[in-house]
Amino acid sequence: MMQTAQGAYQLYIDGQWVGNRSGKTFPVYDPSTEEVIADVVEASAAEVDLAVQAARRAFDSGPWAASTPYSRARVLFKLAAKVREHLPALAEMETRNTGKPIVEGEGDIDAVAEVFEYYAGLATKIPGQVNPVSANALSLSLKEPIGVAGLIVPWNYPLLMAAWKLAPALAAGCTCVLKPAEQTPLTSLMFAQWFEECGLPPGVVNIVNGFGESCGAPIVDHPLVDKIAFTAAPRLARRSSSGQRTRSSG
Repeated sequence: MMQTAQGAYQLYIDGQWVGNRSGKTFPVYDPSTEEVIADVVEASAAEVDLAVQAARRAFDSGPWAASTPYSRARVLFKLAAKVREHLPALAEMETRNTGKPIVEGEGDIDAVAEVFEYYAGLATKIPGQVNPVSANALSLSLKEPIGVAGLIVPWNYPLLMAAWKLAPALAAGCTCVLKPAEQTPLTSLMFAQWFEECGLPPGVVNIVNGFGESCGAPIVDHPLVDKIAFTAAPRLARRSSSGQRTRSSG
């Protein structure tokens, strides 16, 4: 996790750790002690736009969407291995940031690795179908990645909820803009430091930290985002499902 000169954890956009235009940051707490454990750069609509544009470029002209399922699977397996390699540190951060007992944090992080392993295996098994047509014709229906996915996760299972959304999107060949919950962004930012090493091209996964109104809503409303996946309260679900793009919840 790269930090500003003032020590605030930055945003991850287009393969780079970056700040924001406003200079705003917000504190992240250990809820068990109410201690501030980090300051995080706050993204606004301007930074969300940079992240979405990066994801759009990575999808339209980058190598990820055009890569083979086998190559995507290898990257996902590497991400899972990094999670297992750094499980103690990730579990400690998850525990401090959520206030959970350490045994729950360890279980959650172990499950993160399992999710990436599952979808790594599934990446090579996305089926199509042969459509019934006349005898002198052949018609195939093949599944293709939908494009840029906006991923919004809650506070209670920070990295696991992110994995539930990131892993299937990446397995399918999509690119992503992830907004962790403002209360618990730290393990997602830790995870991002291994993306390049594991083979994710720049722009395939972007992470923006911030609040629902100023960071989440711009993701949902952005015209270049093709799909929204979120886990949220009914009020946000109704707000987020009012548009025309494909959406999923849970």
